[in-house]
Amino acid sequence: MAKENILIVDDEEDILELVRYNLSKEGYQITSVTSGEEGLKVARTSSPDLVILDLMLPGVDGLDVCKSLKSDGKTKHIPVVMLSAKGEEADIVTGLELGADDYLVKPFSPRVLSARVKSVLRRNKGVPEDDSAPLKIDELHINPGRHEVLIKGKLVDLTSTEFKVLHFLARQPGWVFTRYQIVDAVHGDDYPVTDRSVDVQIVGLRKKLGKYGPYVETVRGVGYRFKG
Repeated sequence: MAKENILIVDDEEDILELVRYNLSKEGYQITSVTSGEEGLKVARTSSPDLVILDLMLPGVDGLDVCKSLKSDGKTKHIPVVMLSAKGEEADIVTGLELGADDYLVKPFSPRVLSARVKSVLRRNKGVPEDDSAPLKIDELHINPGRHEVLIKGKLVDLTSTEFKVLHFLARQPGWVFTRYQIVDAVHGDDYPVTDRSVDVQIVGLRKKLGKYGPYVETVRGVGYRFKG
């Protein structure tokens, strides 16, 4: 059974080959181009299932390509995974706010690339993930069904919103979420969640988690992630 069509837009031949080779092994149909202009043309004519888009491109850069895709009724539904070099944090935030679904920082491992692509495609198709399964990280147990967190078998007294923030981040370890994404995912019953109040929630959460507090990591200029 043929898998989804993926468009890769990157002017670095070694990156193109790395992505093309590893995703082809997974069974995806791959199209690759080396400029933003070509990427927009192919996306509009062939409507791929996903675009892997480098930020630094000659001519039309990745941010402009993403903005064009997301503002066009014919292509706004296509999920975008951005590729960035370290130090481009402001661009990453801008990309996410423009509508990019995820990003990878170069260099990245093929396994991480494959996992991210699968997850983004699954989310875009609306396939529900099992958000009721208990999570275990060493001695930290998160039980969504009971809405409780245990450390060494001892109950941790979290507010409803703190629990939702922790569960949201822990379900996707290693993924970085902006404050706005966390607000969208977490609707506080006991606390008015805003992009600024997310920081307050994180501070309280870390304190209550004790030695597991550092597992909730700050990614400077971007947001938060659960240590993967």
